[in-house]
Parts: sequence; structure tokens; C-alpha cells
Amino acid sequence: MSPYALSMFMSSLSTGTVITLTSNHWFLAWIGLELNTLAIIPLMSKMNHPRATEAATKYFLIQSTGSALLLFSTSVNAWYTGEWTIINMQTTIPILMLVTALMIKLAVAPFHLWFPDVIQGLDLMTSLILSTWQKLAPMSLLIQMNQEVNSTLLILLGMLSVLIGGWGGLNQPQLRKVMAYSSTAHLGWMMIVLPYSQKLLLLNLVIYLFITMSMFLMLMNISSTDINKMASSWMKNLMLTSMMMVTLMSLGGLPPTSGFMPKWLILEEMVKQDMNFIATIVAISTLLSLFFYLRLSYMASLTTPPSPQNHKFMQQSNMKMNKMSPMIILSTMLLPISPSIMTL
Repeated sequence: MSPYALSMFMSSLSTGTVITLTSNHWFLAWIGLELNTLAIIPLMSKMNHPRATEAATKYFLIQSTGSALLLFSTSVNAWYTGEWTIINMQTTIPILMLVTALMIKLAVAPFHLWFPDVIQGLDLMTSLILSTWQKLAPMSLLIQMNQEVNSTLLILLGMLSVLIGGWGGLNQPQLRKVMAYSSTAHLGWMMIVLPYSQKLLLLNLVIYLFITMSMFLMLMNISSTDINKMASSWMKNLMLTSMMMVTLMSLGGLPPTSGFMPKWLILEEMVKQDMNFIATIVAISTLLSLFFYLRLSYMASLTTPPSPQNHKFMQQSNMKMNKMSPMIILSTMLLPISPSIMTL
């Protein structure tokens, strides 16, 4: 793809997200989502591979379904209320349809089945955009209308996402599918805390973005897409592989990494809301995700025999860590600032 076309598609992608983030009108928000979808389709199919074409087609059909359902639900709401403002959702059926459309776009369980298949057919950079940037616009709409959404429905969807996100990642040899199920599990935590604390949701979202971006950047640096390639990654860059292990633990929420902080605060908020049983179920379900993160760490650090010559040769060719260092630090060492965050 030429640099001019790439710059145009990336600017359209960012413009669509900004339109949705700043709009107070459902039709403008829908236009931003459509612009976002149409801009990323050429980026998904740029590899000229049948698998990439299949992924782009699936993504287009799923996102078109979600956008059509969103436009239909907002049109029905405008018919009942006479307004298109986002904060004015008063009827039950349009709200349910709208929540379903946003869950489809966010890949929240049980509407998550398209996400692992789509992300598997993409390159790592496009997978990074799909797992991070594409979550911002639907999440902003969900935050704006969270007062009208039934909290029990969000909690049930969140519990299901955490459970399926952990269960689906087990025995996955492909790292992109592992990251897809990880995204579903993290979105489950956000859905659970959404009715009670938007600040905790934003904190969880920001830390998830940091950890996911650093993880994908490290995978791109060592050119690893499955467990077999990850097992030899320490020969390419020993320091980067060591930090990848810590980032995986942060992704699983193991203390004292940054990923533990939002889970800890969310569990504390759930206990304050007398949701002890749900907090216990969610905390136990997180152990499934932590298990396959530990499995990846084991495969990358303990399964390859030493080879000093190859290690020395490959280590010299992959030392580009300057751009990744701030992202890795943010995704692993933010826990000490948690007392100041809790006072907000």
C-alpha cells in the first residue's frame, strides 16, 4: 500500500473515532462509526491473502449488522421521543437493541465469536488497531448512555465475557487468538463496573490499551505469531522476551504489575455494592486467563535449549526497544500510584 493511501485511511480512521467521541447526536455518532469501519477495511485486506480477504469480509458484515441495528434502534427511539440526543433513551426495546449493537461492535460475549477469526487473518499492526483503537468509539457511546441501561444485564454480560475470555484462550496455539480472548475478558471487567464507576472503567480501559499495545509491539519486534515462534524469541532479544513475560503477567492481573490495579479496584467496588458472590465468580474466572498467560511464559522461557551462537547472532539484529520502553513501563509499573488514584 502506498504511503499516501495509508495516510488517508489512517486519518479517516482517526476522524471517524473523533466524530463519535465528540458527538451528542445519534446520527453523527453512526456516521463516525461507519467512517471508522470503511477506513479499516482496506487496511485489513492490504496483504492480498485469501485469509485477510476473508477476515475483512467477516468484519464488514458483522460491523454492518451492528451499525444497522444501532441506526434502527436510534430511529425507533427518535420516533418515540422526538429527539436524537444520546442521553435521551427512554424506551426499553430501543435500549436493548442499542446495547446489542454496541456489544457486537465491542466483541463482548456472547457476541464475540467473530473477533478471534477476524484477528487471526490480519497482520500484527492491524490486529493492534482492531484490539485498541476500534474499541474507543463504541465504548464512549456505552459510557454516555449507561444510566439508561439495565445494570443487571451489563453484569451478566460482563461475567459471561470474563468466563468465556478465560475459557476460550485455553489450548490456543495462535497468539492473536489469545489476545482476542484476552480482549473479551478485559471488556467483561469493564461491563461489570460500568453501572457503578465510570472512572474505574476508564482506568481499566487505559491500562488495557497500554498493556495490549506493548504486547503487540513486542510480538512485532520478535516476529512471533504462534507459540512455536514464541518459544525461540529469547534468541532474538533476551531483554525484550524477559519484559514480555512481565507484560503477560500484567495482562493476567498478577500483582505487583499494573494489570492488577484495575482488577483490585473493581473488586473493591463490587464488595462495596454488596456483590460478594459475583466478585468471587469473576475473580475465580480470571484464573483461567492467568493460566494461559503462565503457559505462554513457560513456553517462551523454559522450553528452548540454550544456543549461545544463535543467541549472539540474533540478539544483535533486534535491539529496537527505544519506542517500546515507555509503553512497557506503563503496562508493568503503575501499581505504586494506586493510592493516589483511589483518592480521586
